[in-house]
Amino acid sequence: MSETHSGTLIIGAGHAGGTVAALLRQYGYEAPIAMVGEEPLAPYQRPPLSKAWLKGEADADSLALRPDSFYAEANIDLVLGVRATTIHRAAKTADLSGGRTLPYETLIIATGARARTLPIPGADLRGVLTLRSAADAEALKALLGPGKRLAVIGGGYIGLEATASALALGGSAVVLEREPRILARVSCEALSTFFTDYHRARGVAFEVNAMVESLEGAGGHVTGVRLAGGRTIACDVALIGVGAPPNEEIARDAGLECAGGIVVDEHARTADPAIFAIGDVTKRPLALYQRSFRLESVANALEQARQAACAITGRPAPAQEVTWNWSDQYDLKYQFAGMPFDVDDVLVRGDMAAAKFAVFHLKGDLIQAVEAVNAPAEFMMGKRLIGERRPISRERLADTTISMKEVAA
Repeated sequence: MSETHSGTLIIGAGHAGGTVAALLRQYGYEAPIAMVGEEPLAPYQRPPLSKAWLKGEADADSLALRPDSFYAEANIDLVLGVRATTIHRAAKTADLSGGRTLPYETLIIATGARARTLPIPGADLRGVLTLRSAADAEALKALLGPGKRLAVIGGGYIGLEATASALALGGSAVVLEREPRILARVSCEALSTFFTDYHRARGVAFEVNAMVESLEGAGGHVTGVRLAGGRTIACDVALIGVGAPPNEEIARDAGLECAGGIVVDEHARTADPAIFAIGDVTKRPLALYQRSFRLESVANALEQARQAACAITGRPAPAQEVTWNWSDQYDLKYQFAGMPFDVDDVLVRGDMAAAKFAVFHLKGDLIQAVEAVNAPAEFMMGKRLIGERRPISRERLADTTISMKEVAA
């Protein structure tokens, strides 16, 4: 069934899609807006899924970006529980899995990313999970608790957050990482060592250089993770956290350029002037670093939503922002800003033993990135200095008797 009214069609009802829909209305856009999402829920926050949701401190209502009533009041048509399957660029329509065909004047692809699975024996056992959606988090929460052992395959931040949540619920955990250290893809060695020690002090076991060969089970439910060499690590539930590839297939099939993400410009526009892409699915310019990169963060979703909404409504382009992200584990607040490209030195400011410090990634006398643990001033001022490209004194930066405000001055 094809429909004739057009306007803006948003494929993807996550943080990026929900935000750009609201911004369009805020910026005075009056044409129809339709938003298509595979999940049955209206747009919600994903970061708390591995933390507050698992611990029973959040639910669908508390994580919703906006009340369900907002979409009706803003005349935004939510089309949930279906998937967009094909984009017809010449006709300016998109086919949905339920049989509908929706037209568009402007299309925004906000399909995000999916949890990578492992093509190994036993991956289909009950109790083998990934964590990307509210349904995933609910399934995992049901299997955690006192006496339950969680095996996390992949030592990234999502897995470490789930590990901390499992312990908070009275269980135990083991983290299995194929690299020589956890967080190898996303953080420096000093941070890897710090988080390993912090988790280990709370009873978490670690296996690095661990190649997973299969998942073993009994009665159709996982009971262990078998490693190369024959050792089996016992568990009651296994969480696979080995990355999230972009859901770019619908764009690639439509002939749009993809390179580990849908390629967009600084306005979040693809090579097709009628099609934008935002959020985790994109490979976007990072002007500060003179290169393109794929970012996976709420901050990126919000920034690109603003870029697209401004371009569509004819507003001036928003200022380029410094990318940032965060992770909560136990009583730790980790905050990261910038990207550690072209770095020639790493400087630690603060006291790692007291879990209050920041790691600055430097290129000459410029800060390229900062990783802060329980150090909000270092994060905030570091983020500002990254954006301003203002040279600093390494000696003053290392001296904690000098405030970050004074370092910046």
